[in-house]
Amino acid sequence: MILVSSCLAGLEVRYNGTHSLDDGIMALMREKKAIAVCPELLGGFSTPREPAEIVGGEGGDVLDGKAKIIEKSGRDVTELYIKGANLTLLKAREVGATLVVLKENSPSCGSATIYNGEFKGKKKVGNGVTAALLRRHGFTVISEERLFDYLGEK
Repeated sequence: MILVSSCLAGLEVRYNGTHSLDDGIMALMREKKAIAVCPELLGGFSTPREPAEIVGGEGGDVLDGKAKIIEKSGRDVTELYIKGANLTLLKAREVGATLVVLKENSPSCGSATIYNGEFKGKKKVGNGVTAALLRRHGFTVISEERLFDYLGEK
């Protein structure tokens, strides 16, 4: 089973109430090869919500207590993101996920890049907190941008 970010499956769960529908992921959902999950909603956020970025590092640093996830207004939402990451880990184990496809650039789901914590639209290399936690527990995590390259290799 492939675990995918809910926004990639067309669910309007992104911070601004939109989705990031990926037709290939939608096909996997229709074929019952994928199941959708949103770490932010699992963590207790609603939609829409204020944008947030990792400040002081990347997802692994958040898990180690060395960085925080802060909303644009300055509110520390680190614990909600960690809660969502842990519940996503439980879901991945429950469904026997063999692959996890997460939305790139997100403070939860980014698997190669995230925003740099300055709220100026600039990105940096790094993982979101959910991607980092899943990788620590042995899951293969990729972005939607690499899904079909990855599946073509199998």
